[in-house]
Amino acid sequence: MQQQREPSASESYFWPSVLAIVLHVLVFGMLFVSFAFTPELPPAKPIVQATLYQLKSKSQATTQTNQKIAGEAKKSAARQTEVEQMEQKKVEQEEIKAAAEQKKEEAAQKAEEAKKADEAKKADEAKKADDAKKADDAKKAEAKKAEEKQLADIAKKKAEEEAKEEAKKEAAEEAKKKIVEDAKKKAAEDAKKKAEAEEAKKKVAEDAKKKASADAAKKKAQDAARKSTEDKKAQALADLLSDTPQRQQALADEQGDEVAGSFDDLIRARAAEGWARPPSARKGMTVVLQIGMLPDGTVTSVSVSKSSGDGPFDASAVAAVKNIGRLTEMQGMKPSDFAPYRSFKMTFTPEDLAL
Repeated sequence: MQQQREPSASESYFWPSVLAIVLHVLVFGMLFVSFAFTPELPPAKPIVQATLYQLKSKSQATTQTNQKIAGEAKKSAARQTEVEQMEQKKVEQEEIKAAAEQKKEEAAQKAEEAKKADEAKKADEAKKADDAKKADDAKKAEAKKAEEKQLADIAKKKAEEEAKEEAKKEAAEEAKKKIVEDAKKKAAEDAKKKAEAEEAKKKVAEDAKKKASADAAKKKAQDAARKSTEDKKAQALADLLSDTPQRQQALADEQGDEVAGSFDDLIRARAAEGWARPPSARKGMTVVLQIGMLPDGTVTSVSVSKSSGDGPFDASAVAAVKNIGRLTEMQGMKPSDFAPYRSFKMTFTPEDLAL
């Protein structure tokens, strides 16, 4: 009977070793995948792989010993394999648990994200609704503002039209009032012009009457002076031809006095021509004037020697004498006859001017 050859120790541990290596590779691959997609797990217990190599022995005892050792090693390997499988199962369970936890966390995260997304969506929808409400409110406010502006424009236009109408009425009333006032003013001006014309006409008549009276008085005075002079000259000539030189001188002096009196009347008559009676002049007023003249009859100065007590009357008397200017009738007088008129006093009264 041929004895069956028992496998050597190396042959007995080859396939278990290969299987253990493959198993470890698979475990490491799964762990790698698990580490990539799952949270970090607590480190696994180290697995110790032991390979027992025994030298061949040609002896039977050695062979039996080797077989026994191989059996023990096989049992140990089996136990190791069982331990490894249990560890593997534990790792797989941990992986499954970790995967479940990961899924749970992912689900929770997704739920949280979904909740946040829903809240964000609701917030966005609320914001859009609020924006839409604000836009609608703004649109309504704008429309209301436009309506109020339109109403204000209408009211303003109406007020302007009413103001224009009121202004037209006021202008019409003002024009009517102005026409009445102009008519009154024109009537007053016409009445004033008429009164002024009547006054001017009356003044012209009075001036003409005064001038005629003055001319008559002047002519009368001139005629009287001339006649008196001629009569006195004739009488003096007759007296000179018949009397002594003493008589002739006395007659000449008397003739000079009479001529001087005639010139006083002439000065009063001329003063009457240029005299304008002031409103304050009254009968009985008397002013004494100091008059200065040249030999050719020019009046050089007139001043008040004794006032009447009324300034306007005194001033009118001074102006009247100054207006004489020059008495041509006094030209050719003898120096002895003119001497009293170089500076003399004259009493000026209304009665003297035919008032």
